[in-house]
Amino acid sequence: MSKMHLVFGGRVSDPRTLDFVDLDKIDIVGIFPDFHSAEMAWRGAAQRTVDDAEMKYVIVHLHRLLEPDLEAPTPNPA
Repeated sequence: MSKMHLVFGGRVSDPRTLDFVDLDKIDIVGIFPDFHSAEMAWRGAAQRTVDDAEMKYVIVHLHRLLEPDLEAPTPNPA
């Protein structure tokens, strides 16, 4: 499976949290095939709103949500 990443953002009630104020106004930047391209998109979106402390953009690792067991470390046999 591709390591897809979702970039989105919006207005938050507190910049220290991920409590988005209005989910109807979330800005979906896009889904990207790798972290590097997602990071570049995130930087561009965040830079456009740098003067607004209540705007926040994030990168979500979709592959970790879709298949969380793939990211879990394997236990060492005793």
